[in-house]
Amino acid sequence: MEILHSLDLWLLIGSLLVLAGIASSLVATRFGAPMLLVFLALGMLAGEDGIGGIAFEDYRLTYAVGSLALAIILFDGGLRTRLDQVKGAVAPAVILASLGVALTAALTAIAVRQLLGLGWAESLLMGSIIASTDAAAVFFLLRANGLHLQRRVGATLEMESSSNDPIAIFITLTLIGMLGIDHDATWLELAAQLARQVALGGLVGWLGGRCIALALNRLELPSGLHPLLAVAGAVAVFAFSNVLGGSGYLAVYLAGVVIGNRPVRAFANVLSVQDAATWLAQMVMFLVLGLLVTPSRLLESAWVALAVAAFLMLIARPLAVALCLAPFGFRKREIAFISWVGLRGAVGIFLASIPMLVGIENAQLYFNIAFVVVLVSLLVQGWSLSWAADIFDVAVPRRDPPSRRIELDLPGQLEYELVGYRAEDGSAILTDDSQLPAWASPVLTVREGRVMTPESAGKVRAQDYAYFLAPLGRVIRLDWLFAEPAQAREVERATFGEFSFQGDIPLGTLAEFYGVQVPARQAHLTAADLFAKQYDDQPQIGDSLRFAGITLVVRQLQDERVIRVGLKFSARHAPPARVQSWRERWAHVRRKRTRGQ
Repeated sequence: MEILHSLDLWLLIGSLLVLAGIASSLVATRFGAPMLLVFLALGMLAGEDGIGGIAFEDYRLTYAVGSLALAIILFDGGLRTRLDQVKGAVAPAVILASLGVALTAALTAIAVRQLLGLGWAESLLMGSIIASTDAAAVFFLLRANGLHLQRRVGATLEMESSSNDPIAIFITLTLIGMLGIDHDATWLELAAQLARQVALGGLVGWLGGRCIALALNRLELPSGLHPLLAVAGAVAVFAFSNVLGGSGYLAVYLAGVVIGNRPVRAFANVLSVQDAATWLAQMVMFLVLGLLVTPSRLLESAWVALAVAAFLMLIARPLAVALCLAPFGFRKREIAFISWVGLRGAVGIFLASIPMLVGIENAQLYFNIAFVVVLVSLLVQGWSLSWAADIFDVAVPRRDPPSRRIELDLPGQLEYELVGYRAEDGSAILTDDSQLPAWASPVLTVREGRVMTPESAGKVRAQDYAYFLAPLGRVIRLDWLFAEPAQAREVERATFGEFSFQGDIPLGTLAEFYGVQVPARQAHLTAADLFAKQYDDQPQIGDSLRFAGITLVVRQLQDERVIRVGLKFSARHAPPARVQSWRERWAHVRRKRTRGQ
């Protein structure tokens, strides 16, 4: 009976920690704190040196929980990676995820060797543990902050963080083997092992993703089981790849990419449940890692760890990013932002727990330094993410339309989704000049309790419930038409500005009318041409770009072509990018955020 009582007690403690994490997320959102940091702090408070006093040192359980959580998080990242929107980011992301990680580890090893006097193998092990950016931290903080980044910058960051774990894990495990039991391994053997992990991981991920997609589409499952099948299949792909000697992390991410870029039944439900699973995985992982650490031990190497964190954030990561992205034509501000968003998270602490599990020399030192580096990264880089996006001018001033969309699954077909809206008084859909996109097919209208065909219902009226068939991924345009009018007008003014014009007007004519300067080589181009070039021929409503002292914003599209553009002026009819000094730029960002509050 004591065993049963103990299990119940642990279940109670675990559930209370999760509930505390959910409640604290509301506080974190109110004060702009990185929620992952809040989860980590909760675990530390419940730990040995905190008010909870729980002595937790089970590194084997930590490894298991961390592996499962990372698999779910990486699968979620793959599901949301749209290959048709990130084609310009694949090459730089791959270079950053491979060569960038190796360079960061090597540069950090130089600092560790100077600070701690360790050998080169030990220093490189420390560098590799904290070399990779963390997918959980990057995905979570970018989305939690509501940031819309320039497409190439955002895609590069997300793809890099999703795919750089395998190389960091490989280097870490290889060095642990060399320091522990496998001193005789040659570099050729190590390179062959890396190639095998990447090849097997890629193959298992691709095949596993195809099998999961096939099962989702072919099996007639009871309602609600499709998301469970997807998550369970992803974990199976992860574990199977590891058993074969491949990279499970690469495999599960690729499986998500394959599923996310194929027509899949109940995909909206899969994403909805995946959101909850990813939240729970991140929360549990950071709570467990917080429980594992003993803050009093961190003080023994705190100053050295802070020095390593500063070197990593200010020298090693920026230098590695600059070298890797030099051939790809990124602007200096974009390189600076990508360097700054080298967020460290659970992966670093997770990798640092492996030396503790194996029991090699200096294992506690590796763990303490890694934990402090992650803590500093979440505090400094995570908290300043939105500020950095504004300072380096990579944030896109896009706000998602406020809407109450109803999504319905359509069994037996994979290309369309059925969505419904209630037409509020004053909604854009009710105005005479509003037009439904050609791809939106009206299905039915519910008016005063009666179900009507589109032909008998005619034009949408106030208080109608209108349902449409729409291609996957395009319904955000309908959101704008059915948004609640008061919120829609506020969002419209903030997003599009007070003025608008046709997208096919030459920029030279526009510049002459508003009295701004435009380079002669661009005078013959139209705003539609600029957006097509900037956004890989796939602009979205709300996408923007700076041009000759003004901001142009996509207001209306037709067949992926910009046909109407909003125009916004700065307070002094000059763009923030023209501010002369970094101090003035910082002051400008602070004024803008103060006005926004």
